[in-house]
Amino acid sequence: MALGRDSLESRPPSGDQIHNQKETPSTCTIGIFSSEPWYLFVGILKNGLKRNYSAKYALSGIVFCGECGEIYRRIHWNNRGKKSIVWRCVNRLEEKGSSCTSRTITEEDLQAGVVKAINQIILERDGFRSILAKNIEAVIGAEFDMDTYDIDAKLGTLQDEILRLASSSSNYDFLAAEIHRLRSIKMETQEHNALRQTKRQRVAEMAEFLEMQSGMISEYNDKLTRQLVERIMLFENRLLVTFKSEVEIDVEN
Repeated sequence: MALGRDSLESRPPSGDQIHNQKETPSTCTIGIFSSEPWYLFVGILKNGLKRNYSAKYALSGIVFCGECGEIYRRIHWNNRGKKSIVWRCVNRLEEKGSSCTSRTITEEDLQAGVVKAINQIILERDGFRSILAKNIEAVIGAEFDMDTYDIDAKLGTLQDEILRLASSSSNYDFLAAEIHRLRSIKMETQEHNALRQTKRQRVAEMAEFLEMQSGMISEYNDKLTRQLVERIMLFENRLLVTFKSEVEIDVEN
């Protein structure tokens, strides 16, 4: 379930603002569960290829092209003798004849966009704390976790029945198949609950950051980026920064 999330086909308007699509303050968008298939999951892109990236830099592996969906890569640039570090879509680096026309962005500008997004959250901290709390209550609260009690009880009954049939040399293949099915359901349920717990933890970490942060940040910090930022979509003149708490900030850049 997604709350207030835009797909790539329905991009939010540009500007230094956070967009509202539910009954929330006009400057923010909150999403807890993503409904769209994002391009990266453990480094695997939509075309099935896996991109390797350095874990040395917090931005590596989380910056994506808003035009083609590919990952952005950090490279050393030498333009007519002027050396700099820039980030560029790998389609433009690796694919001959690529139709992608996405921009190249300097590392300084990319980092400045992240700082801008974080400061926007700090600026609107009171509204965000309230919204985060409401979303935990409405969407990912522990009371919404799925119980495995009934599955465990059914498994116990089936296992007892298998022992009874085995002792009488009866066929119990159908019971074994049902046990396998129930165990799969139990595993999926446990994974579902673990994911929800992770979401709760991320929201709690964002809330703690907003509580502890006394003022705006003045410079980019790799450690803070690792802690807070999930991904960045790079468009022609803006960045869409998604935080690990699923808050999205759209900033001009």
